[in-house]
Amino acid sequence: MPYRILSIDGGGIRGLIPAIVLRELEGLSGRRTHELFDLVVGTSTGALLGLGLTTPDPEGGARYAADDLVSLYRDSGPYIFSRSLTYRARSVNGLTNAKYPASGLERTLERYFGDARLADLLGDVLVPAYETELREPFLLRSRRARSSASYDFALRDAARAATAAPTFFQAARVSAADGRRWSLIDGGVFANNPTMVGIVEAIAADDADDVLSVSLGTGDLTRPLRYERIRSWGLLRWARPLIDVVFDAGMSTVDFQAQQLARAAGRPEGHVRFDVRLSGVSDDIDDAGAANLRALEELADRLLQERAGDLERLAELLDRQG
Repeated sequence: MPYRILSIDGGGIRGLIPAIVLRELEGLSGRRTHELFDLVVGTSTGALLGLGLTTPDPEGGARYAADDLVSLYRDSGPYIFSRSLTYRARSVNGLTNAKYPASGLERTLERYFGDARLADLLGDVLVPAYETELREPFLLRSRRARSSASYDFALRDAARAATAAPTFFQAARVSAADGRRWSLIDGGVFANNPTMVGIVEAIAADDADDVLSVSLGTGDLTRPLRYERIRSWGLLRWARPLIDVVFDAGMSTVDFQAQQLARAAGRPEGHVRFDVRLSGVSDDIDDAGAANLRALEELADRLLQERAGDLERLAELLDRQG
């Protein structure tokens, strides 16, 4: 039986797209996400989904279905990506401070996760972050949290660290169960598509003889950065567009690498990706306006229609092997 990896990209409010795909997958299989996969790895908004779908309820089942997290994006997205006129003025529209205060995000995470911890999660979950003081990637692992208090974090803190996108939210100062403190930002700076992180984790755990990786994207960027527009940009004008470039640059490369590994193992069907081009919608990770949320849902529905056969086969395969 293959080791089943679910990988979910970063992308802010565009996480609504993989949330809708997962809702469809749960509906087709009749099972919750944590029952369909052996490892869930998610970056930024993908971490929010991965943590949410593996959070236990008091009876030991999953507290949230994918449909609950679709509602999170609809209902809480506008609250998370909001700022008062006073904050906008004080931060000079995001030039001298983070674009958004973290209060809306933190209150949402506290409401959804409560006091649950990484060690409590249903199955293995991996969340990439970046430690700014050590200057190195930092992987939050539920498997490691179960064996060491040094790596066990409250889920609300893990999600806060994972979604601390530079220039959008302040870095996260979080404490592990042993009291050690860390300075973390969004892992999208090195792994916005975390598929290879998940595959390497499987190899390290000796679970990689037969891997099935399912990768969910948050939309391919289509808005060009025209030479005539960017050629004379300096630090000030490049600051926020550069974050988009960093987050987007390695997405297709990682997908290509995963495909090649699957083919080299003699199982070309061992890697599948579901993604869609961002046509007719904003590609901004913080556009949580009602019109854009509707457009993202329509785009996700189009993806479900175009890939209906692939999703049905995947649901059948995952259900049979679970």
